[in-house]
Amino acid sequence: MTIRHRITLLVVLMFVALSAIGGYAVYQTRGSAAEVRKVTEGVVPSALASADLVSQVKDVQLATMTLVYAPDANMVAQAQDELKKKKASLQQALALQAKDAASHAQQGLVSQANDSLENYFSAIAETAKMKADGKNELAQAYLFANVAQYRDELEGIVETLRVEKNRQKDEAITALNATLSTTTTAIAIVTGIAIILLTSIGSLLYRQITRPLSRMQAMMSEIASSQDFTRRVPVGRLDEIGHSIVAFNGMIEKIQESSAQLKQKTADIQAMLQNMQQGILTVIDGAVIHSEYSAYLEDIFETKDIAGRGLMDLVFSDTDLGSDVLSQVDAAAHACLGEDCINFAFNQHLLVGEISNRMADGRVKILDLSWSAITDENDVIVRLMLCVRDVTELRKLAAEASEQRRRLDMIGEILAVSEEKFHHFIESSAGFVSENERIIRKHSEADHAAIAELFRNMHTIKGNARTYNLAHLTNVVHETEQSYHELRQPDADRSWDQEHLMQELTRVREAIESYARINEQSLGRKAKAGANNAGNAGRYVMVEKDQIQQTLSMLDKTNAGELHELQSMRDAMRRTLRALGSESVRDALSGVLDSLPSLAQELGKPAPTVRIDDNGYRLRGQAAGTLNNVFMHLLRNSMDHGIETVEARSAHGKTPAGTIDIEVGVDNRALQITLSDDGRGLALERIRGIAVERGWIGSDEQLSDEAIAEFIFRPGFSTAATVTEVSGRGVGMDAVRDFLKRENGRIELRFTDDHKGASFRQFQTIVCLPDSVVVDTLGVEARGDAGEVQFDAITV
Repeated sequence: MTIRHRITLLVVLMFVALSAIGGYAVYQTRGSAAEVRKVTEGVVPSALASADLVSQVKDVQLATMTLVYAPDANMVAQAQDELKKKKASLQQALALQAKDAASHAQQGLVSQANDSLENYFSAIAETAKMKADGKNELAQAYLFANVAQYRDELEGIVETLRVEKNRQKDEAITALNATLSTTTTAIAIVTGIAIILLTSIGSLLYRQITRPLSRMQAMMSEIASSQDFTRRVPVGRLDEIGHSIVAFNGMIEKIQESSAQLKQKTADIQAMLQNMQQGILTVIDGAVIHSEYSAYLEDIFETKDIAGRGLMDLVFSDTDLGSDVLSQVDAAAHACLGEDCINFAFNQHLLVGEISNRMADGRVKILDLSWSAITDENDVIVRLMLCVRDVTELRKLAAEASEQRRRLDMIGEILAVSEEKFHHFIESSAGFVSENERIIRKHSEADHAAIAELFRNMHTIKGNARTYNLAHLTNVVHETEQSYHELRQPDADRSWDQEHLMQELTRVREAIESYARINEQSLGRKAKAGANNAGNAGRYVMVEKDQIQQTLSMLDKTNAGELHELQSMRDAMRRTLRALGSESVRDALSGVLDSLPSLAQELGKPAPTVRIDDNGYRLRGQAAGTLNNVFMHLLRNSMDHGIETVEARSAHGKTPAGTIDIEVGVDNRALQITLSDDGRGLALERIRGIAVERGWIGSDEQLSDEAIAEFIFRPGFSTAATVTEVSGRGVGMDAVRDFLKRENGRIELRFTDDHKGASFRQFQTIVCLPDSVVVDTLGVEARGDAGEVQFDAITV
């Protein structure tokens, strides 16, 4: 039988027994209550009312005497009214007595009392009549004779009724007491039986349920406190408790298995903490380090004093972080611990991810820090876990890899430039750097002209570097150029600092030398003999083998007997020899021309069509560098300031892409290269406005268009609205004029329209150099168009 069945049977038996006992007790209690109610609500009030009848009879006697002895008629009338009320009251009281009569004797007494009452009041009525007839003495005599007789009779009956009622009351009270005594005894017996029954049932329940449960609980507590999960609770019987014990034993067995697994996992974790090559620690309340941490943490921080130390003391005491950052880290750590996990999300950005930690011997370790929050079931942060990695070597390898990538990028940039042009670029850039070094050492204080010269030279290096897409060098030079630009400002915060300026220049020189070193060592493209020696520049020329072979073939085929063949051969040889060591204008400007598509894209314009008419003239090597520097500025100005945007050109009926024309000629013993474009022309109105703003001319001063155009050659002049990578720094035409002056050349502007005083005028830029730099390979009679250069889908 299961416990449930036993408990059910016991409950049913208990319910039946208690119901029987309770029913009997209720029966006894109800009987006693009825007797009590009968006595208290019937017998006792009735006895009290019978005693009251005697008093009322006395009152009637007094009222009767008042009637007989009343001095006047008014008093007689009042006495008669009072007697009527007394009679009615007596009749009502006798009616109640008749209703509550408990025996025939009481009923007979009540009937006799009613008859005596009628006789009594009849005698009183006779007496009252005599009083009314003035027979006072007779009325008084009748009062003491007949009325007194009936009164005594009524009093006797009432008194007898009262005695009978009191006897009934006493008997009822005696019977009630006996009943209550019997009920009390019965209830005591029933209560005792109930107590014995409940005690028996409780004892049975204790033996069947409580004692086994207590024994099981005690053994469970012993197992739990001793953590000896090998023990088992014995199973006495297979009822619910037995099944519970079996389930508990099964749970203990699983706990034993889980405990073994937990011990194994704990051992594994400890082994991992001891052997893993990463530092792991947890931060607890107070921002201190927990006692459990990975052993490798001691190698990282080179100390065994870790547990219990403050986070800031262990991790951040010897770093390069500022006090403000350190205070933020400390505040963020305290703000997270013990708070909702959302605090970690809000403050995680304040927990730095990388630090440089200085060791005791001066070595610096770069440590990578990874933070995470450990929360409880309520998402409250109980710990912060910090993973520390020593990435010093990794950062070193990354830097080396970055340097290698940069080196490969630089090799790609160098290979995109012809060997000869690259050598010339390195040579000219080194010359500009040396010139800037001379200027800086010469001036101990700021000098406007010197700063302008420094800026022009650096701007030219940057422009040429951008022309050849030498990105790394362009960035380095741009930073130095920006420094010079700040020195040029009237309200510049920077002061002239020779040491700092030399440091910046050293960075530029090192970048140039880095390119040169890669070109020579990695690519094997050494500078040709005499290339950097001005004294040998005119002594040697480079001649291709194919060209020599063609010349020999021409000599072999010439008939020495024919004069005109000899003359033709002589002219051909002259042209060939004159062309040795020279290059075409297109080749000389190829670097700048090749950069125009990317420049156009940067400006948001289509690549222009460039047409070159060299008229058979070629340039000697020494002129190529100068023209490259000059046209780097001129072509950029043409693209930025001259040729309009697609929208502006379309509005004036022009093709989307602009056209730039370059024509080469010789006049008055000078090489003349003319540059023009189909843009909007020279912005004379804008130039004049800038001249007025800067105080170069008065607002009412009248100047010719040619005089206004001359302002563009002033240092620092620019019509650009904003400073960009392309223009706006006020370097251009003044640098061009300076380059040409160094080579005994000049630059001129020539208007090609007759719109004097207009806001914009079409013009040509004429670059002049001594004719010693030019070679005529065609002769005047054979000169013609030499070719056209066009970008994108247009071929050369």
